[in-house]
Amino acid sequence: MQVNKKKIMLIYPPSPIMNREDRCQQPTKELLVIPPLPPTDLMYLAAVAESLGFEAQIKDYSLGGDFKTDLLDFKPDYLVANIATPTFKSDMESVALAKSTIPNITTIVKGAPFLTYNTNVIYENPFIDYVIIGEPELTLKEILEGAPNNEILGICYNENNQSIKNDNRPFNEDLDSLPFPARHLVDNTIYKRPDNGKIQAVIKVSRGCPYHCFFCLATPVAGSKVRTRSAENIIAEIKECVEKYNIKNFLFWSDIFNLDRAWTIDLCNKIIDSGLKITWSSNSRANTMDDELASIMYKAGCRLVSLGVESGSQEVLDNIGKKITLDQIRETVRILKKNKIKVYNYFVIGLPWETEETVEETIRFAIELDSNFISFYTATPLPGTKFFAYAMMNKLIDGQLDFNSAYYVPTVRSHKLSKERIFELHKKAVKRFYLRPSFIIKTVLGLRSFTEFKNYFLAGLSLLLKK
Repeated sequence: MQVNKKKIMLIYPPSPIMNREDRCQQPTKELLVIPPLPPTDLMYLAAVAESLGFEAQIKDYSLGGDFKTDLLDFKPDYLVANIATPTFKSDMESVALAKSTIPNITTIVKGAPFLTYNTNVIYENPFIDYVIIGEPELTLKEILEGAPNNEILGICYNENNQSIKNDNRPFNEDLDSLPFPARHLVDNTIYKRPDNGKIQAVIKVSRGCPYHCFFCLATPVAGSKVRTRSAENIIAEIKECVEKYNIKNFLFWSDIFNLDRAWTIDLCNKIIDSGLKITWSSNSRANTMDDELASIMYKAGCRLVSLGVESGSQEVLDNIGKKITLDQIRETVRILKKNKIKVYNYFVIGLPWETEETVEETIRFAIELDSNFISFYTATPLPGTKFFAYAMMNKLIDGQLDFNSAYYVPTVRSHKLSKERIFELHKKAVKRFYLRPSFIIKTVLGLRSFTEFKNYFLAGLSLLLKK
């Protein structure tokens, strides 16, 4: 006699399209060249649940769908919802809907907001059964196994009308022990590279960053120690993607990819030796790249590296504790270009020390670097960052703190500039970079397919139509 499996539904709640990885909570509609990424965090959790015999379902409702209908059809015993700061209120309403629709469902929420907001949220929202704080995989495993609440590290829960927070769970030192993400539960064809439209998977190669940048959640979310997967484990996941899903384009997701030079070279060598014909992108700090490293990354399939430049003002970089110089950035960009690796630079406009002059320095520096892609973000002090504490202490918040259009519409002013002026300067920066005739000509000459032409054309059109 077959025993019915318990069911678990894992969701990105209904919202505008956004990337919901805890470090990187980005609405994508207003930001050029920021594609929606697959819900890899949910795929990890679904794989954990399946290893325990659960029937799992993953839904990304930012891409559409009827949440209530799916609840009634699937009738899950557990719901796991990824909660993001920009959509916190509506996300929580979705969890409340699940509880009212299926009263005996066990509701579990995870996400970066709960680094700082946990005991209050579970007390104020009785429809939540568990808040997961920190890395979720091992915590969810113990919840699903039915471990006593008081023995599960990294959770908050209600007991006898009291909100209880257990000790934090230590970061997982053995990332190879995690199952591969349950990619069979999503439509992988939805998630594509923004340039050539080819299917792209996210491979999480490491976690953690020692730098704890002023505005970044990487260190609070994943710790200050870089924990890497073995090259063999990463390549096994790549092979699964190639052989099972015909995916050959990858984003190697990490908080800092090439900090450990020997590990990076070993991974690249083993990709080369494997014979896998793949392309991939990664990030890098602007002072951890050299010619030999860039060369072997290219041979292993790396075709794009993103750099957190942040500002063209050395004074601003020093104030945020970036610990890099403009000359180091110039040299890294030169090395990448020499080795035929495309460059994607990130800048942040509106940090507390921003002035008209520093914005102009940033625009000129961006044009000087002349990278293939660029994103100008507006400075966003997400709770849990040093920036949030600084903005509160220095009263840079005018009115209610609104993250609905995070990284696009400014949420705080600088010491010298209003939110409105920061927004104007942000839009000016984007247009001055992308609408240069030399950039347009270089980009058009570099196109290799009609799909690339179409994608670049649509991006350019959206830029021209922006108010």
